[in-house]
Parts: sequence; structure tokens; C-alpha cells
Amino acid sequence: MPLATSAPLLKELINPAALKGVAALFSELSPSFDRRRFLAAAGEGLDELSILQRVHRVAQSLALALPGSYAEQLALVVEAGPRLSGAFLNMALGDFVATYGLADPARSLKALKRLTPYGTAEFAVRPFLRQDLTGTLRTMEGWAQDRNEHVRRLASEGCRPRLPWSFRLDALVKDPTPLTPILHALRHDSSLYVRRSVANSLNDVTKDHPDWVFTHVADWEMDHPHCTWIVKHALRSQIKKGDPRALRLIGASDGAEVAIDGLSVSPARVALGGEVEIAFALRSVGSAAQRLVVDYVVHYVKKNGSPSPKVFKLKTVALSAGETTSVRIRRALRNFTTRVHYAGEHRVDVVVNGQTLASGTFTLTV
Repeated sequence: MPLATSAPLLKELINPAALKGVAALFSELSPSFDRRRFLAAAGEGLDELSILQRVHRVAQSLALALPGSYAEQLALVVEAGPRLSGAFLNMALGDFVATYGLADPARSLKALKRLTPYGTAEFAVRPFLRQDLTGTLRTMEGWAQDRNEHVRRLASEGCRPRLPWSFRLDALVKDPTPLTPILHALRHDSSLYVRRSVANSLNDVTKDHPDWVFTHVADWEMDHPHCTWIVKHALRSQIKKGDPRALRLIGASDGAEVAIDGLSVSPARVALGGEVEIAFALRSVGSAAQRLVVDYVVHYVKKNGSPSPKVFKLKTVALSAGETTSVRIRRALRNFTTRVHYAGEHRVDVVVNGQTLASGTFTLTV
């Protein structure tokens, strides 16, 4: 039986073989492309670089090896977009634009629009926003009307105030008002890909200006399923907190007239790599029907022994007066790049409409 192998590291997606593929493509596009110089620059110290550092290194190496002016180089970069295999390699094309094209924003933004279907340009557009927020947002408002879902998503994702893996757009963190035309234009977009981005952008804003978000979505057509989906996901942090305004917007009841019966967290002791099962009965003690948002919180033990709570969605349920429903969920306890587990007692809370109604524990051994 062959030995199991671990998944490759993300950074290994840009490897020497991939770099040779980039060099071959650009050599085909331009006989003047300096293949040897590109490979020498792109491969130097590659093992020590993270995935985003490798993306930037490819962009820098292209600038060294491509012939001509920025405009002439950019034409070759754009031509390579649909022919280059691999999202991160395509991101390097956008990084080239962001690194060398700030002095020519009109030409550069047109290039990012053409490149984004092949490798998202959400990171590449941000230096242009930081350089000229008003002018770049004006261009992105046009992208929000585009027929291509990748371009429409770039309009909302690129200007997220707190985009992961990128720098904050401090002007939009301070005042998100300039985002209004883009978010409003995409409020019931037909593409889930786009709607998820709009929701994430609004969720970013709730971290600093929750009142602004509630005002912004107040006139949205909540009878439209796409609007409803965006608002529900945009307000997920406020829903978890039990904010009555968020609960009302998704049709949930204020408060929760319910009891949690028979909560069990099993097994009581579990080794890393196993899983725990959380089970309970949710019983209405109210005299009217209720719509309830049910979550659970795992208080993970940090390296220093202190708890770090993480909220997980369970379900949204409608209960008639006196009705009971059973809830059961399994939670895997494996290490990921985003979470490392540590031994100790972990508390589990059951939260309904933002209220903690019951708790249990399990002990993790590592």
C-alpha cells in the first residue's frame, strides 16, 4: 500500500516548472523576451518565498525580461492572460500592472479589467484606489454594470475596506459612503460569486460602521431573494451578536422564548484528529410562532491556555408554540493552516438569536 502524502503547500503552485511555462509563453509572444534573465530572477531564493512573494517576484521578473516601454510590455501581459494556466500566475500579471502602471492609470485599469477573469485583480486594483480613490471608484462603478461576472465582482471585491491578504483602505474604513453606488448597483446581482463579494464588503463595514450598513440596506428590496441573501450574509456578525435590527431584517424573532433540553457534547474526551457531536432539543416555550437563528460557539484553547471563541452557524428554524425540534452536528478537530488546536477543556455554547442558552464541555488531547 502506498504511503499517504500531505497536500502541497500553497506556495508550491509557483514552482520552477511553472516558471518555465511562463517563460515559454512569453518567448512565444515576443522573440525579444529575455527568457534566461526571467528564469534567473524569478527562481532566485524561491524556496524562501511565500505564495504572494512569489507572485510579486514573477511580476518583477517580467519587468526585467520584457522588451519596450510599459505600454508595450503591458500589451504582452494582457495577451498572456487567457493563455496562462494557474490563478496565482495570472495574479502575477495583475501584480505587474499594480507595480509598474500607477503612472498610467487609465491604461492600467483597462488591463486589469481584461485580466481579472483569468486571475482575480482584486489585489492589483488597490494601489490605484490608494493613489486616487475617487477616480478609481468612478471606473469601478462602470465595472459594476459589466456583462462579465468576474468584472462585476472586481468592482465590489477590489474596494473592500478590509480585504484579507491585502492592506486596509483607510479612507473607506473611515467613511464607506463612496462605496454606495457600487454596492447598490450589485444588490440583486444574478451571480452568487458577485453577491458573496457584496456581502463580504458590507460585512467589512459592519466592523467599523454597523449603523451605516443598516441605513444603507434599509431601502433594499427584501422581497427579492438575491437582496435577502446578501443582507443575511452581510450581517452575519451582527446576527451572531443578536442585534435586533439584523434579526428583524432576516425575519427572525426578537429574543428567543425557547429552552434547550438534553444538551450533550460527546465524547467527553477526544484526541486530535477525532470529532465531537453536539446534540440537543430546541423547545418553544412561547405562545406564538418564532423564527430562530441557532448557532454554536466553540471556545478553542489557545497556546497560552486562554479561550478563543469561534461562532459557527447551525440552522434557521421556525417553531410553532410548544413545538420541539432536534438539532445534531459533528465538529472535526483537525489542524488547518488557519487553526492549530491545543490540549485542554473546550466549552461549547448553544446560542439562539444571539442569546447563550446552554453550555457543555469536552476535553481535547493532543
